[in-house]
Amino acid sequence: MPVQTDGAPPPVRSSTPRTAPPGTRTTPTGGPHGRRQRTSPRGLPYLLLLPALAATAVLLGWPLVMNGLLSFQNLNMTQLIQHVTEWAGTDNYRATLGSEDFWRVTLRSVLFTAVNVAVIMLFGTLTGLLLARLGPRMRLLLSSGLVLAWAMPVIAATTVYQWLFAQRFGVVNWLLDAVGLHSMAGFNWTGGQIPTFFVISLLIVWTSVPFVAINLYAATTTIPRELYEAAALDGANARQSFATVTLPFLRPFLLVTTFLEVIWIFKAFPHIFAINEGGPDRLTETLPVYAFVEGVGNQHYGTGAAISVLTIVILLGLMSYYLRAAMRQEEDEK
Repeated sequence: MPVQTDGAPPPVRSSTPRTAPPGTRTTPTGGPHGRRQRTSPRGLPYLLLLPALAATAVLLGWPLVMNGLLSFQNLNMTQLIQHVTEWAGTDNYRATLGSEDFWRVTLRSVLFTAVNVAVIMLFGTLTGLLLARLGPRMRLLLSSGLVLAWAMPVIAATTVYQWLFAQRFGVVNWLLDAVGLHSMAGFNWTGGQIPTFFVISLLIVWTSVPFVAINLYAATTTIPRELYEAAALDGANARQSFATVTLPFLRPFLLVTTFLEVIWIFKAFPHIFAINEGGPDRLTETLPVYAFVEGVGNQHYGTGAAISVLTIVILLGLMSYYLRAAMRQEEDEK
């Protein structure tokens, strides 16, 4: 029992909890040591990636491994029917690398990719900048047209272009004849190498520009308007504002988009094959079409597999420059 002294009443304990000093973080129990945050396990991100990695391994990795094994076999229709595995070692690679046709098609593929990527990036960039300048209604109208062109299936778009450039009843020949170019009335657009490549390139550019334009417009929306105002106060004109404000922000986008376009154009198959099957006289074959014709068309499946593996190696070699540039840019940003 407490002892009462000098007639003073005993101390009364307050029922309210004691509070910590202002600015002190408390624990769930009211202590001054700060709230403990729950941390997720370190392996959780890798666990979440497992489904995607498994799907990639099954849908991409396994066919790639089987194609690599096939490239070391001598497989034609006879071995395929008899279920006979005849290993040929590196004969398919030696025969392919020693063929003049392979190197001719490789050079054609590289030039075809370079020209189309340059045209796509040019028109895609101009269209994206135009979208940023237009009003809401015109931007919606142009964006809808771009999305419809991009979403059209490749074979459907190829069929439309075959009708447009048909020799007898094509719209293009009819329009050229109507404006006075009567020699183009019955012109065969798929009868030569250059005209066929022109039709194929026009189709590829038409289906690829929307992707570049829409993504570039999305990139322009991330540029702070204050930078343009500051540039205007410094006396910069439109060209100088583009060079000092717009282009630095769009450079990472242009690098990544060019990277993707090189991959997509280099491996383009349905556009070329559906127009004229690599003709005339196999003069418009690129490496994917060449691999298909040699492998499936001529029933040299091992040779076709070897060509496809070499196609991947060549593509990786072409993309090494862009990979180094991307890594260098990441290091500069850090």
